[in-house]
Amino acid sequence: MSTRSAIPRVERMGIPRPLMWGYVAVLIFMIGDGVESNYLEPYLADWGFSSHSAGLVISVYGAFVALGSWLSGALSNLWGPRRVMRLGAVLWLVLEILFLGVALPSGNQALVYIFYGLRGIAYPLFAYAFLLWVQLTTRKELRGSAAGWFWFAYSAGLPTIGSAVAAVSIPLIGAYGTFWLSCGLVAVGALIGSFAVREARGARPMVDITAPGHSARAELLRGVSVLRRYPRIGIAALVRMINTTPYFGFFVFLPSFFTDRMGISTSKYLALVAFMGVIGILADPVFGRLSDRFGWRHTIAWAGGIGCSLGVLVLYWLPQLAPGNYALALVATVLYGVMLAGYIPLSALLPSLVPEQDKGNAMGIYSLAAGLSTFIGPLTYAMFDPLVGHTGVVVIYAAMYAVGAVLTWKYLRVDEDPGERRPAPTDDRPVTSAAVPAHGSGA
Repeated sequence: MSTRSAIPRVERMGIPRPLMWGYVAVLIFMIGDGVESNYLEPYLADWGFSSHSAGLVISVYGAFVALGSWLSGALSNLWGPRRVMRLGAVLWLVLEILFLGVALPSGNQALVYIFYGLRGIAYPLFAYAFLLWVQLTTRKELRGSAAGWFWFAYSAGLPTIGSAVAAVSIPLIGAYGTFWLSCGLVAVGALIGSFAVREARGARPMVDITAPGHSARAELLRGVSVLRRYPRIGIAALVRMINTTPYFGFFVFLPSFFTDRMGISTSKYLALVAFMGVIGILADPVFGRLSDRFGWRHTIAWAGGIGCSLGVLVLYWLPQLAPGNYALALVATVLYGVMLAGYIPLSALLPSLVPEQDKGNAMGIYSLAAGLSTFIGPLTYAMFDPLVGHTGVVVIYAAMYAVGAVLTWKYLRVDEDPGERRPAPTDDRPVTSAAVPAHGSGA
């Protein structure tokens, strides 16, 4: 029997066999979390919230998502990823039950802010703790592929399949009943993630807080000081924030751009967004696999950075060549969606910048950067559109991606990257100087 045939098929696809059920758990959990993604705001408006108040509820939720994103790594260091996943699942279910069973029926807006806002901390604990678990246990030659399948499961659930579930269930059981359906889906994902995944590494802490000089407080502080001790983590986090900053910024003005200026109906614009999402999801495991062959850094810099820089320009200018031409608009949006998947191997590269005891902290910073992009993208548009208009904002977004490509290429070389052929600088000890170039490519 050949060596290749002896490897389980799921492993050859890039999914670590001991964690296979974890991917299923994340998919189902995120479907449940994504059910409400496209109807919560109008639902709250029907309950008496003003448009501003409903938006503020979602903003509070987003702030707690960012906090939960960071805690997913810091707490995994202390307790192990599986325990953090369980904590996230319990918090999600308890706070959602309080939101549905107490806050909404009472009509108390303060309770809605509290229970729904706090619930934002929960899904990152579940999902991002599993992403760390994947990177801890996967062979280095498969880490890009494993990360690609994680983002496939995550994005397929939130918002793609979740929104589809809502579209089917709301006419059948109503909007309120659909909220309860989401609870059931999250509970199923939580049970699978808690009990079907038996891999031992994720069941134990990554650090020993009983050792001299270690404590829970000290380890949480290390989750912040990792940026000072390993400056390249800050650079990688900036690249991660750049990854989706223009993506979230686009959704502020692309609807009016396509409908008012390009003459495309609202329903057809929504179909464009759906196509972009679906094709992007399908591209996630593809780019993960390619990165394991050609290199994480190469894929991030060229497909992610340069590809997205060109992609945002094409997305904006190609439809203007023939306003109303749906085929051109479809090509432009799908191209950008595919190039976004070029950032998938960053999930493998970033934790490779630090030693074992700081991988959880590094992934916490990665997740925090992902959460911050949901805020920075719209803020960039709000700040610069009055000064330079849509065109100027698009150029700024393209420049962000180009800068991210340069930073990746110059500073994010690691030995574990399958695409590297010569020794790279490593962050295997705390830095003694804040000078970032000391951790660069070594050229």
